[in-house]
Amino acid sequence: MSIVDRAHADALDEADPLAALRGQFEPGDPDTIYLDGNSLGRLPLASRKRLHELIDEWGERLVAGWDDWLDVPRQVGDRLGSVALGAAPGQVLVCDSTTVNLYKLACAALDGLSPRGASVLVTDTGNFPTDRYVLEGLAAARGLRLRLVDGDPVHGPCASDVLADDVALVVLSHVGYRTGAVADVPAVTAACAAAGVPLLWDLSHSVGALPVSLDADSVQLAVGCTYKYLNAGPGAPAFLYVRRELQDRLRSPIQGWFGQHDQFAMHRPYDPCPDIRRFLTGTPPVLQLAGVASAVELIAEAGIDRIRAKNLALTSYAVQLYDSWLEPLVFRLGSPRDAARRGSHVTLQHPAAEQLVRELIVRHRVVGDFRGPDCIRFGLAAPYTRFVDVHDGFARLRALADS
Repeated sequence: MSIVDRAHADALDEADPLAALRGQFEPGDPDTIYLDGNSLGRLPLASRKRLHELIDEWGERLVAGWDDWLDVPRQVGDRLGSVALGAAPGQVLVCDSTTVNLYKLACAALDGLSPRGASVLVTDTGNFPTDRYVLEGLAAARGLRLRLVDGDPVHGPCASDVLADDVALVVLSHVGYRTGAVADVPAVTAACAAAGVPLLWDLSHSVGALPVSLDADSVQLAVGCTYKYLNAGPGAPAFLYVRRELQDRLRSPIQGWFGQHDQFAMHRPYDPCPDIRRFLTGTPPVLQLAGVASAVELIAEAGIDRIRAKNLALTSYAVQLYDSWLEPLVFRLGSPRDAARRGSHVTLQHPAAEQLVRELIVRHRVVGDFRGPDCIRFGLAAPYTRFVDVHDGFARLRALADS
């Protein structure tokens, strides 16, 4: 049986140990092939149920509900750390947006960890725009310089690309948002530590898709979103990680009342919590946190190692179909060919990528996404993406491009 036969995809689905997990998500339109889990994950049915329960709880308990809600950002953070981040309790908070968390930790690192006299902020040209924008704003506000380095166009930057004598802070993504390339977190983290340079990781395209080992890899600081492979819902709060031994050295630049040591002693000057809670700001979004909590339990049920095994298989299958069908049609593979160096999305490059994505969605009911100037991304989320989805999506792309 050829790999391009649909029966081959059916056989892969029959053997999939995570196949039953798909039934725990809202299926959506059965005629649409959804391959955009790297932008927004599907709705878990458990999240819908929990949100309805919480709305009833709000209606019945009113302000008394805060007895249970006040500490939810830390509770959900601890669970997320255990299930998907390799982080012991007391180091993860679910709060704010990725952008706000990145700003908070970047400021804290510059004030508490940067080498004396260092004046350069470093990230790569291919990093996600919000990371670059935050650093650009910080550089302008503090009289520093932003250095954008060019890493390998497919595999991304390495330690030698970002380190120099004048570096005050490095910000990198674990998985590149364009190419899906996986950075060598242990190696880059160790190199920055040896140079005395703080390093902040953005985990937005890796959390929930592949194992992360923040404690074991000696990561200092990290942020990430929860609405992609964690399936926590649109606008769901992000998370931040601060290694335990650094917490009392670092201070959030946004001094909100939820970060105050004695929160309800409102007449006293600001005194930050002695632990991870010092990075809280304002009132937590309780309804949205319930979506994060439900989604994390789905990841726990599936197991992050089994999720990783399936997304390796899914992306490898997509590359095989690319080799057979799309390479002859002026497409180029924009993701690493080595499966171990890929996250959970595959990028194809084509001169007419934007038009192809538009036509795929409108006329062929295949939802991927476009990233300029020439990238088509397919996010293959292991809990609900089938091999036949990949087969049929690529078959429709091939027919469209061939026409």
